[in-house]
Amino acid sequence: MKIAVMGAGYVGLVTAACFADLGVDVACVDTDAAKVARLRKGQIPIYEPGLDLLVQQALANERLHFTDDAAEAIAGRSIVFIAVGTPPAEDGSADLGYVLSAARSIGAAMDDFTVVVDKSTVPVGTADHVGDAIRSALAVRGANPGFAVVSNPEFLKEGAAIADFMRPDRVVLGLPAGPDGQRARALLDELYAPLTRNHHRTLYMDVRSAELTKYAANAMLATRISFMNELANLADAVGADIEAVRQGIGSDSRIGYDFLYAGTGYGGSCFPKDIRALRDTGRQYGVTLDVVAAVEDANARQKTVLTRKIVARLGEDLDGRHFALWGLAFKPNTDDMRDAPSRDIVRALLERGATVTAYDPAAMDEARHAFAHDLADRPALLDRLGYADSADAALAWADALVIVTEWKVFRTPHFGKLRAALRQPLVFDGRNLYAPHRMQAEGIEYHAIGRAADRAG
Repeated sequence: MKIAVMGAGYVGLVTAACFADLGVDVACVDTDAAKVARLRKGQIPIYEPGLDLLVQQALANERLHFTDDAAEAIAGRSIVFIAVGTPPAEDGSADLGYVLSAARSIGAAMDDFTVVVDKSTVPVGTADHVGDAIRSALAVRGANPGFAVVSNPEFLKEGAAIADFMRPDRVVLGLPAGPDGQRARALLDELYAPLTRNHHRTLYMDVRSAELTKYAANAMLATRISFMNELANLADAVGADIEAVRQGIGSDSRIGYDFLYAGTGYGGSCFPKDIRALRDTGRQYGVTLDVVAAVEDANARQKTVLTRKIVARLGEDLDGRHFALWGLAFKPNTDDMRDAPSRDIVRALLERGATVTAYDPAAMDEARHAFAHDLADRPALLDRLGYADSADAALAWADALVIVTEWKVFRTPHFGKLRAALRQPLVFDGRNLYAPHRMQAEGIEYHAIGRAADRAG
């Protein structure tokens, strides 16, 4: 089978590489010629464990081809995935410009019946717009080879995307009614057969239900995160331990443990923009989504929780204070800085007069770009932000350590060296990496999220 993938971003590149690894002939197209040139050499523009090796193997086996020529990529391909970006517009809605541009390119190049698969996260009703764009392009050519627009949302976790793709919980296919939909189903069943061989994982539904499923899934996960963060704040206020609470509710089989860890709020490429886009969809249809709105508001407040703890301990004026900061990416095993809580925390510290030395195992380059953008209105603040080559090096002359991302490398530090490196043994942990009683025994003052009871004991 031959397929094409429009877009060599996070979703497109993972999709293309994984299908190629399964023996499919994949053409991956991107409008960025410089990116395409690097990809042809096996150079990956994002950090995702294992993806570089997968791409390099597929290139060597000649099952994966990169191009900036859409017509070249689409010609002769029975299935074309649209996996381009849907960045948020100023009003929170999803910008479909890249999606519709890809659709027009498909209509201009397809030469036989084609299954057009929306892999990008898109609002309900997008398949209709994609179909209109394809028909318009076909009309210009005077052609009518036939096509079906399918919704096939992705459920990939950054840092574990390859495993998620190869061993999916489910494959959601939103199919149009009629013969074209059945033809599309047959082709996609053949494509996904290696992933559903052990047991049937495919969920068939109508296109709009599939489009909404993606947003609903991310909104549910974001809700769990914000719910636990609010409970952690309450735990601090009443003298409870959020870790005990998490175990108490997570052991309930109806609830489970996933996404119940308190912290500094969610970030990344999915949850923030998808929550905003879901709220916008509600507004368009006159439906008030109060729970979704509360999730977004709670997350915005949670991004300030670590700063509030620092100010409560050291005062509002942090002039002359120097902080070591571990973790910049929004989560471990990625270099993604989009909506990362570290961006809010670092800016808040710098604006209060502090200096910061930061370290992240993967996101240093992305962080430099992110903070240059964030602080463009106050470039002098950039002079107070530095970067270290290691976690230990970041500690030099720091008044306190601030932990923002739960990388494994941060989980088992040498506490004696940590205490000795800091001007005062003071740690603000936004991810609850350590046991408060252990920190007390090590002689380190420890401020975590929702651990008041354990800290007091």
